Amino acid sequence: MGNCWGTGTPDKTSISRSATRPSMSSPGTSTTGTTSKGSSSQFSRSSGGFSSSMEEVFPDGKILPTPNLRIFSFTELKTATRNFRPDVVLGEGGFGKVYKGWIDEKTHGHAKSGSGKVIAVKKLNSESLQGLEEWQSEVNFLGRLSHPNLVKLLGYCWEDKELLLAYEFMTRGSLENHLFRRGAAYQPLSWSIRLKIALGAARGLAFLHTSEKQVIYRDFKASNILLDSDYNAKISDFGLAKNGPLGSESHVTTRVMGTYGYAAPEYVATGHLYVKSDVYGFGVVLLEMLSGQRALDPNRPSGQHNLVEWAKPLLSERRKLARLMDPRLEGQYPSKGAFRAAQLTLKCIASEPKNRPSMKEVVVTLEQVQAIGDKPIESKTKSARPINHQQRPHHPMTNRSPFQPKLNGVGGGARAQQLPPGLR
Repeated sequence: MGNCWGTGTPDKTSISRSATRPSMSSPGTSTTGTTSKGSSSQFSRSSGGFSSSMEEVFPDGKILPTPNLRIFSFTELKTATRNFRPDVVLGEGGFGKVYKGWIDEKTHGHAKSGSGKVIAVKKLNSESLQGLEEWQSEVNFLGRLSHPNLVKLLGYCWEDKELLLAYEFMTRGSLENHLFRRGAAYQPLSWSIRLKIALGAARGLAFLHTSEKQVIYRDFKASNILLDSDYNAKISDFGLAKNGPLGSESHVTTRVMGTYGYAAPEYVATGHLYVKSDVYGFGVVLLEMLSGQRALDPNRPSGQHNLVEWAKPLLSERRKLARLMDPRLEGQYPSKGAFRAAQLTLKCIASEPKNRPSMKEVVVTLEQVQAIGDKPIESKTKSARPINHQQRPHHPMTNRSPFQPKLNGVGGGARAQQLPPGLR
């Protein structure tokens, strides 16, 4: 499970049940202190609004000294989601269901359906095995981390056994849906939009890795990258996030958690989690964006089930790259830029962490790729493709990322609670 800002096991006394903000310690210290009953809240229930700093934007990112969150009552979130009606469910995962809700733009009380500010509400399933620890990790990390490429956590609720989180609503849902879903709601992403998304997500990870207290995200995948109306990418779901290594240490050792196909090989094999373990996951997602194929797909032809293993030889040579590129791009991408992106992908998915670039280096490279504007290759390459890019119907899987529009179920990319010993 994701450890919070401190080093101790999450304790119920770390979070206030009443109208006070969570009691958070500074990075690297214990989070198990008791919340004072007399502590002030960032939200004034009498005024019915957020503190002014709630709407502040920090273009380069910022770690807030204290969590800046609204404390919702259960009744408020129940009303906002129309009593958690099934027709406002956005998705479902191991934590529980995510609902679409509406609150008044000024008072932040409930509003009529279709009016007011749209939010996403994640409600803990009482039978969830992830439960309090991941809920608290979300509050501790997203409550203090502010960056344009991280989803904004607006507030939380803890009443009796009810654990809920309220987030900004992401209009276009997840990157996963746009890459792999089919239908009128999901048109193919252009090359420029894919680069914009990749660059935004890279900046979010770079912020986490270079903050005063390194944060290892640990579950980077397409379903956790959410998009606003302008296709700006924001990283969501911090349930597995961990503080990075201290001092001269190169890694932290932890129980192996994550998602098949995205978890770095050294982490799966040893439980050693490096900052650059996130870089591997980013490389896998970048490969999915280039190819339009999932990291793992048993329905693909033999030898192509694992995208990383199959694609590596194709990434290293420009003449082979066209066989890998997503046919939905119809050749409308600069060949030079695609090859630079392929080379970057190859570096990110290197077997050894030391051979992978930092996320700051990834950002610089993607900015250079974005600036490349040479002539798109001819779409005739699509008809000469010997590799089978067959599309198959999407079968819904549980998905822990919130805010994603539901279409015949929810997106794939389900997290494995613990990768089995057989993969080590």
